[in-house]
Order: sequence, then C-alpha cells, then structure tokens
Amino acid sequence: MEMKGAPLSGRIEDRSFEARRRLQYIHQLPDLALNPRQRVREIVGRPLAKFGGLRGAAAEARLRELMRDVELPEAFLDRVPGALSGGQKQRVCIARALAAEPGLLICDEATSALDPLVEESVIKLLLRLMAERPLTMLFITHNLLLTRRFAHEVVVMQGGRIVEEGPASRIFQAPQQAYTGKLLDSTPLMERGWLEARL
Repeated sequence: MEMKGAPLSGRIEDRSFEARRRLQYIHQLPDLALNPRQRVREIVGRPLAKFGGLRGAAAEARLRELMRDVELPEAFLDRVPGALSGGQKQRVCIARALAAEPGLLICDEATSALDPLVEESVIKLLLRLMAERPLTMLFITHNLLLTRRFAHEVVVMQGGRIVEEGPASRIFQAPQQAYTGKLLDSTPLMERGWLEARL
C-alpha cells in the first residue's frame, strides 16, 4: 500500500507523523467515534494541537472557522455529543478530520446512519469541501445512487476482491462485469412522477 508514492504501513502505529496527518477517517457511526465526555472544542481541538501546534487564541479562531466550514453554530463548541443530533455529530467528525488538513479523507459509510434529508445535507457539505480544498475522498458505500452522484472513479468489490474499476461514467453506463450489472439492475431508481405513472 502506498500514499503519494511512499509505502503506507497497515499499522497506524508504524506510519509517519505526516502520513497520519494526511490520511483522516470518518466513521459511519459518529456515536462510536466521539468521546461523550468531551466538548466539541476538545474533540476538534485535539488534532489542531497535535498536527498544527495551535493553542490559545490561534486554536480558538481555527475552531470557529471549522464550525463555519461544516455549517454548525460556533456555540456548539461548548456542547457534548449527547446534546447534538446524528447529523450534527457527523459534522463534528468531519470538522475533526479537517482540523488535520488532510489530503485523503476516508468516508466509511459516512451517511448510512442518517435519515435521507440529513444525508442529503451532509453529502452537499462533502461535495462543497471537496470542491474548495485540495482534498481526495475515498467514499466506501453500498449506495449506488450516491456513488453515481459523488464519484469520479469507482471500484466494485465482491467478496473482498476488486471485480471492476474505472471512471464512474463508464461503470454506470457500460459495466464490463456481470456482478456490476446485477448491482446496477437491483438499484431502485426514484424518479419524479414515478407514482403518478403507476396510477
């Protein structure tokens, strides 16, 4: 495994400081990813201190900027995770990841625990962040409709093995493998007017 042409150990403990900074992770279940006893300023502030050396007024200014980046009120810095909704918790997880100024953000089913309306708002946030920053996202998901909106490149896996990969446009329009075709055929399409057409 490599990142930026350099070997990347499978063990986090064996990775360099820079590799740990550049590669950040967003868990699918924010309740498991956030310390319930810490306030948001501590959760997001830790990578600011660890990776950026920010403390005091500089850290406070960056914390407020990160809250704006993920579209949360600055007052939420003084809340604990239990006082936040699921979508707000996931935005805190995103802010914590961004605090390290990563180059690669791994989103592991990052919206699967959210209801559809909240999921849509988080997806729009991630798309905006990707457009505004020199940031690559590796989005792991079973949601093919989401993949169609989100991805430039797609890798399809079956049983832990890669069966097809390539540009998203080609994968969705002309899949080369039967398994990929079955996945696409089994994906329900929610199009406007579908109910009226059945009446």
